[in-house]
Amino acid sequence: MNAFALFCLVAVIGSVQPAAAQVTLDLSKVTCDQWAGYKITNPQNIAFWLSGYQHGRRAETLVDTQGLAASTQKLRDFCLINPQIPVMDAAQKLFVTDK
Repeated sequence: MNAFALFCLVAVIGSVQPAAAQVTLDLSKVTCDQWAGYKITNPQNIAFWLSGYQHGRRAETLVDTQGLAASTQKLRDFCLINPQIPVMDAAQKLFVTDK
């Protein structure tokens, strides 16, 4: 094998990235304990998703970033008292209003 072919082979093998594992999560099954206890991911990550989910259900496009922080703290406080409730149910109970 000539030097150029060897170089190309090494370059191709060296540039291959290992595949990252894809993790999916069914949020309807995540409990408050799992969410507030950092057992899955940083709770803020899921709080962002929950906010988007609730806003999407109401077709609202505005997000109050200050309100999101306050809502996340309110949800965390509720979840610490009610650890077995699914976090989506807790969010719905606390933040969904009939309009």
